[in-house]
Amino acid sequence: MAESERRAGTSEEEAAPLQQSFMIPRKEINVVSDMAKWKRSQAYADYMGFILTLNEGVRGKKLTCQYRVSEAVEKLLAVLDTLDRWIEETPPVDQPSRFGNKAFRTWYARLDQEAEKLVATVLPRQLAAAAPEVAVYLKESVGNSTRIDYGTGHEAAFAAFLCCLCKLGVLRVDDQLGIVFRVFNRYLEVMRKLQKTYRMEPAGSQGVWGLDDFQFLPFIWGSSQLIDHPSLEPRHFVDEKVVNENHKDFMFLECILFITEMKTGPFAEHSNQLWNISAVPSWSKVNQGLIRMYKAECLEKFPVIQHFKFGSLLPIQPGTS
Repeated sequence: MAESERRAGTSEEEAAPLQQSFMIPRKEINVVSDMAKWKRSQAYADYMGFILTLNEGVRGKKLTCQYRVSEAVEKLLAVLDTLDRWIEETPPVDQPSRFGNKAFRTWYARLDQEAEKLVATVLPRQLAAAAPEVAVYLKESVGNSTRIDYGTGHEAAFAAFLCCLCKLGVLRVDDQLGIVFRVFNRYLEVMRKLQKTYRMEPAGSQGVWGLDDFQFLPFIWGSSQLIDHPSLEPRHFVDEKVVNENHKDFMFLECILFITEMKTGPFAEHSNQLWNISAVPSWSKVNQGLIRMYKAECLEKFPVIQHFKFGSLLPIQPGTS
C-alpha cells in the first residue's frame, strides 16, 4: 500500500503531528538533469500514488452514484464557488488581441491575496500553520497570470493541492468519490469558465497531439469510470448522440462534449490523439495507456515539471515508499 494511501486513512493527529514544520514550497527542478531527482522523490511517489488510488476508487462508478460528501469536501466546494463568483465580478476587458484577456490578471491578483484565507477555511484549527504551504498549490492550479495560459502543469498543481490535504488527514480514504466527482469536477467547471471567459492560451500546447488543450486527469479517471460498462465502448465516444445522452454520468464524455463545443471541424482533425484512442478495444486498455501517456507526456517533461513546487508535504527528498 502506498505511503500516501496509508496516511490518507490515519487520524488527523497521526497524519499531521503538531510539531511538523511547514514551509513555503519552492522550485527544485531547474535544469533537465534535475528530472532524475523528481522521479526519485517522495513527492513523485505520493503524487502518483494519489492519482492511482483515485483511479481505482472511481472504477466502474457513475458521477451520479450515491457517495458520502464530507464536511471537508463541502468546504472545498465553497472555495471553488468563491473562485467562480470572482469570475462573474471580473468581466473581460476590451483589448485588441483576441486571446489572453488581461482581466485574468485582476482575477488572479485577488486569488493571490486571498488564497491563504481560503485554504484556512478548509483546515481544522490545529493545522492552521499548514495554510501558507498548501495555498501555494491552489494558486498554481489556475493558470499563469503573466502568460494568461493554462495547461496540465496547472492541473497537476490542483491534484497536488488535494494530495496535500490527504496527507494532512483533512481528506480521508472514504472521500475518494467526493474528491473526484465533486471537488475535481467542480474545479474543471471553474477552469473551463476561466478558459472561456479570459480566452486563455493552452500552456505549451501540443495542439492536436495533446488530448485536449488543457486537461489530462479527467480522461484518466473518466476512462476508469467506464471500465466494464455493459454497452459503452471506446468507439462510442466519437458519437455525438452517445455523448449527449451520457455525459452527466461520465467525466470522459463531459470532456468530449467540452471539446466539441470549443472546436469546429471533423473530430479526427482537431483531436487526433483522442480519435486514435477511440479505436482501442477496451476501456481498461484506454485507462492503462492514458496513465503511461500521462507519465511520459506530462510528469516526465521538463517544461511541465520545472514549475512544480516542493515543500514539507510533497518533498523533493528521495522516497522511502
